[in-house]
Amino acid sequence: MTTTAVRIRSLRRHYGAVAALDGVDLDFTDGSFTAVMGPSGSGKSTLLHCAAGLDRPTSGTVTVAGTELAALSERRRTLLRRERIGFVFQSFGLLPSLTAAQNVALPARLAGRRPSRGAVREALERVGLAGRAGHRPSQLSGGQQQRVALARALITRPAVLFADEPTGALDTGAGREVLLLLRELVDREGQTTVMVTHDPVAAAYADRVVFLVDGRVSGELSAPSAGDVAARLTRLEGPAAAPAGAPC
Repeated sequence: MTTTAVRIRSLRRHYGAVAALDGVDLDFTDGSFTAVMGPSGSGKSTLLHCAAGLDRPTSGTVTVAGTELAALSERRRTLLRRERIGFVFQSFGLLPSLTAAQNVALPARLAGRRPSRGAVREALERVGLAGRAGHRPSQLSGGQQQRVALARALITRPAVLFADEPTGALDTGAGREVLLLLRELVDREGQTTVMVTHDPVAAAYADRVVFLVDGRVSGELSAPSAGDVAARLTRLEGPAAAPAGAPC
């Protein structure tokens, strides 16, 4: 029996007159890898930010690991994000003066906790960087920096890992390494992962692709191929431009 890691119901997010999300219903099951795609302005990143508790929806509900976010105070939402949610951005967000190990430990230290060296080492081992703990970002490749960011997101063993264009700043080879790692984390450890991407090749690493158009779900593909994803995107994009001011 499958269980739901994230449940989204009637989710709406408005920015002034622009409806970035307009009544989204989605479930992300435990141990699954889902890619979210759509034309520019379709609401992909807004969906991810609302699902991860980084942004408050205008209306609707988001439930993560059995906890409804809207019912939480700001403090409890922050604690939930720190302990149960991992997030990786396109920009690595590493502090250049800190080593890889120090960057991985930083969120916990900012929260007033001191993670053990063993926990930091284990997080770096999970992303294949056990031998780079003492290296600073300038001594690492782009792909390695993104893997440090991934280790930082994974150190708390989150219920859900959200990734917003995690390969967008990487070359093809480094991007493939990160995608293979995300796939391995799902297959080996059952890490529930939700990734926004514009790249059909990246989306083909997922179990499922959900498509958004104008802030609404517009179908999905299971066990997708890059060709199928590209063909669906071409049909969705069409000649119409995204509304002015619409977030992606």
